[in-house]
Amino acid sequence: CNRCYLIASIPYQLFNYLLMSSPKAASTSTSPRVTNDAKTEIGQARRRLSVLSEKLAEGVDSVNLDESPPEEAAPDASSGFIVNSYGGYSKKGYAPYNPKKKNQDDKEGHAPYNPKKKNQDALIMAEDPKTRSLFFCVMDGHGEDGDKVSQGIKAKFANYLFKHRDFATDIKSALAEVIDKCEKEILRESSIETDFSGTTFTCAVIRNNKCTLANIGDSRTSLGFRNAAGGVTAIGLTDDHKPDLPAEKARIEAKGGRVFAVEYDDGVDGPARVWLGHMDVPGLAMSRSLGDVVAHSAGVSSEPDFVEYEFNPDREDLILVMASDGLWEFMSNQEVMDIAYNTTEPRFAVDRLISESNERWMREEQVIDDTTVCVAFLGNFQSSSINPPASSSAPEGK
Repeated sequence: CNRCYLIASIPYQLFNYLLMSSPKAASTSTSPRVTNDAKTEIGQARRRLSVLSEKLAEGVDSVNLDESPPEEAAPDASSGFIVNSYGGYSKKGYAPYNPKKKNQDDKEGHAPYNPKKKNQDALIMAEDPKTRSLFFCVMDGHGEDGDKVSQGIKAKFANYLFKHRDFATDIKSALAEVIDKCEKEILRESSIETDFSGTTFTCAVIRNNKCTLANIGDSRTSLGFRNAAGGVTAIGLTDDHKPDLPAEKARIEAKGGRVFAVEYDDGVDGPARVWLGHMDVPGLAMSRSLGDVVAHSAGVSSEPDFVEYEFNPDREDLILVMASDGLWEFMSNQEVMDIAYNTTEPRFAVDRLISESNERWMREEQVIDDTTVCVAFLGNFQSSSINPPASSSAPEGK
C-alpha cells in the first residue's frame, strides 16, 4: 500500500521539502501548504494514491485477475464449523507509466512496467483440526519493505498460533502474544527495513459459533445478516484505526506526535496522517500498525483491538468478509455484502468484489491498490442468485 506513507508516494523533491521544513510545535498551524513551485515538481497531489514517483511507477504491473485462482475450501462438516465454505485471493495493484520518467540519456521517456513488482498484501486461511478452529488473516504492507513485513509474518503466524499453549483455552491471549512475538522478530530482522515499513493486521479465529477478532490498522472485517425484507444487512465487526479518531489522536499527541492532513493550493487535501513532533515525517495514514519504527516513536501503536462475537442463529448471520483497504477505499460495508449475497460461492464473491473495486479505483484514481479479500459463507447460507460470476474466466476453486 504505497499510499499509506506520504513519503512513499511522492517525488524526492517533496520528501526533501518535508524533511527540511522548519519544526512546528503541536500548537502551530497543523496544515502545511505546498507552494506552486513545489506543485510544479509533484503535480496536483490527490486524496489517496495521488502522485506517482519514479520508484512507484517502475514498481507496477498490469491488472490480471487470472494470475492464480482464488483459494476455496469447505471445512469438514463433522468439525462443527459454522463456516460452510470460504475463499480468498490477494491481487497486486496497478499504476500507469510515469510520463515524466527520464531515460539514461536525460531525454523524456516512459517508465516501463516492472514484472517483478511485489504484492504488499498477505492472506492467511488455515484450519487447526486439533481445536477445530478456522483462522483468517489479512495484512496490507506499506513502505519500502512492506511486502517483507507482511510476508514475514504470514510465513510463521498460523504455526505459532496453533502451537501456542493457550490457544485451546484463551484465544485472545494467544493472539496477543503471537502478534507481539512476530512483530519483534520482524524488527530484529536486519534484512528488512522497518523504520518506514510496516503492515496492517486483521484476523479472525472461528471456533464453534464464536469468532475472536484482532485488528491493527485499516484493514477490516464485516458481517452480513439476513434482514426482515429477506436481503442482507451489513455491519462492521472491526473499526479502522485512523489518526484523526479522538482516542487515537489523543494517544499520538500524548507521545509528542502530531496529526494533520497535508493541504495544497488547489484546495485538495489528503487523509489525516501521523507526524513527528519536530519534523514533518513520516506521514503515516493510520494510527496502528506492525513495524513502522519511526511512526511508533510518534505514538502509533501495535496494540490490537479485540472483538469477541457470537454468531447469531436467530438473526441468521450469512456472510463474513475480511479485506485490505484496497476493497474498502471505494466500497461501503453494505455494497460489499450486497455483491457477496448475490453470488453462488465464496470464490465468485471474491472475484466480483476485486473486479468491482478495481474498476472504482481506475475511475477515481487511475491506479489500483493491492487488494486482498476473504469471503466466508455461514451456517446454511447458499445464495439463491442465478447470476453468473463477474468474470467468465473465473478459475475453479480447490
